[in-house]
Amino acid sequence: MGWLSIIPFVVVIIAAIWTKQVVPSLLFAVIVAGYLAEPHWLNGMLTAVQFIIQGLQDENNLKIIIFLYAFSAMIGLVRMSGGIKGFVKAATEKIENKRGAFILSWLSAVGTFSTPSFRIVTIGPVMKAMRKKIPMSKQEIGFVIETTASPLVAVIPVATAFVGYMTSVVELSIHQAGTSGDPYTLFLQSIPFNFFAFAMLLLGFYLSFFHRSKKKATDAEKKSNQGDNVQDNQDDDDKWEDCHPSLKKDLPAKPWNLIMPLASVIILTFGFMYAIGVEKGKSGFQALINDNVLGAMVLAVVLTLIWFVVYLKFSKEPLRKQMNELIEGGNEMMGVILLLAMVWGLSKGTEALGFAETISSWFNWIPSGYVAVVIFVLGCGLAYFIGSAWGAWGILMPVALSIAVTAGSFLPIVIGAVFASGTFGAFASPLSDDTNTTAGILNLNTIEYAKFKLKPGLMAAGVAALGYLALALFM
Repeated sequence: MGWLSIIPFVVVIIAAIWTKQVVPSLLFAVIVAGYLAEPHWLNGMLTAVQFIIQGLQDENNLKIIIFLYAFSAMIGLVRMSGGIKGFVKAATEKIENKRGAFILSWLSAVGTFSTPSFRIVTIGPVMKAMRKKIPMSKQEIGFVIETTASPLVAVIPVATAFVGYMTSVVELSIHQAGTSGDPYTLFLQSIPFNFFAFAMLLLGFYLSFFHRSKKKATDAEKKSNQGDNVQDNQDDDDKWEDCHPSLKKDLPAKPWNLIMPLASVIILTFGFMYAIGVEKGKSGFQALINDNVLGAMVLAVVLTLIWFVVYLKFSKEPLRKQMNELIEGGNEMMGVILLLAMVWGLSKGTEALGFAETISSWFNWIPSGYVAVVIFVLGCGLAYFIGSAWGAWGILMPVALSIAVTAGSFLPIVIGAVFASGTFGAFASPLSDDTNTTAGILNLNTIEYAKFKLKPGLMAAGVAALGYLALALFM
């Protein structure tokens, strides 16, 4: 197919930047791939559908779908049973000052690192309630909260919604690039090279414990239709109930309903990973690193979901209500599952068009050491304009690894650069879920808040780019 194999990726990038919508753009690109493979009015569409079906038939992809749906369903039950509200209520009653609030924020990552939005929803209301005791602007508080959201979750190697997706993207990309390797091991090896995430974590730690600004946040408050409501917003700062659906006043407050299931998922995941490794003849730490981590995560979350439903039933929660919340919670992940289906379908389509071979012939002139820095810079632009880390990873990873294999680059560095660029978009983009969730909880104007974050975000991105450039020069 030659240059035609590049067209679907060009289409999805242009469409995503233009529409700011990732899933329709990916679907359009899959349809384009279908018609390029079968240029017939009917067969082209049937081929596009077949690409998507082939992606969904993969065993590991099905495991990812089960894990994401079951995990989101469990969070729905946690929310319904008052686990999130209970945690926030207990924290706001016991924390007395800024240092205590931020110590809690960082320590709570142990139990709330599963998704960025979950981190923000559990920590954001605590900071909102502590607003008058924290001598920082609300933009700065939001910034600190978000540094422990996507940048933190992206570098945690187990029991997060990110791990399954990131491993899947690596797997389909190395397959499409015509190389081999265990995707989970490559993901683990790439974590130290997510330079942007670590730069943001350091900035967040500095602001949490060493920053002394007394600036009041009036420049990014939300505005009402009648004009400025600054005083009303300031009076509302210490009210955390109803600032998010997980904290509604009619919900109970039971923090153990958050702590127990999350601890169960983490402990069972490690337990099953070790058991699977032992079954394969490994021992010690090596038993934890195996190619069936997704299977361990699925088992852990499904078993946790089962015992948690039984526990809530004995706690007088009606089973019908639980099932409704379980399905509603799981359905919240359907947008992500749809995105995954489109990413897998696009991968199958471009593979059929000979994408890897085209990349090999076109980009064999790029020095191996410079692939990471080029991919990172381009990826930051893409992720910022589409506002989706997962969308950027799904679009960029197959291209990046095909170029990396052709150039002979060290794959973990390039993989880390792709994940770093998507993390930048999730943090800095005004379109990202992280930005909008934080702004909603803290009552900030989304655009002004995103502008506030952009400067430190670009500083961290600059540090990351210099890091990849240094690796190119000295490795």
